[in-house]
Amino acid sequence: MKVQLEKTFAIPASAATAWDLLQNIEGVAGCMPGAKITERVDAQHYKGTVSVKFGPASMAFRGEVAVRAVEASTMTLRLFGTGTDTTGSSGASMDLTARVEAVDAASCNLVGVSEVSMSGKAATFGGRMMGSVADQVLKQFAANFAARAGALQGQQTQAIADAAPPATTQLNGLALIWAVIKGWLSSLLGAKKA
Repeated sequence: MKVQLEKTFAIPASAATAWDLLQNIEGVAGCMPGAKITERVDAQHYKGTVSVKFGPASMAFRGEVAVRAVEASTMTLRLFGTGTDTTGSSGASMDLTARVEAVDAASCNLVGVSEVSMSGKAATFGGRMMGSVADQVLKQFAANFAARAGALQGQQTQAIADAAPPATTQLNGLALIWAVIKGWLSSLLGAKKA
């Protein structure tokens, strides 16, 4: 059984910040509900686990993720993952292309196109619900990704503010002259009272 999904999610961070996060496979996996990277084999290959619930049934998959392409010029990442459930009775694969599109200086869109294939018990159990389950998982992923990207954006903004030299104020000559005149008048009026 195959399901194809194409989704666009608004991200409250600059395209550069979202792109930095998207390239961090461990960080991206942490945004996916039930997913966890367990081992980094090399820069393009990872091992991990995914737990998925299909109605009353739940399944745990062990698998591998391969980074197929990283295109900085178009801010596009392509991943391919395969896995089998812990009993060996089901298999799954996912081909994902994710792209970051700038909207303005402080926001962007995360566009994802994926094809998920299931076989064995997973296809039997999840066949009728697979589309809606995948849709809900992607919504949770997007919310988690947006929160992380927004937090990273906030940290970068604070770091820039912290690194900036303190604002210098110019000496206001008129205020200085006025303060001197006020002091002189006070001393004259104060002397006459005595």
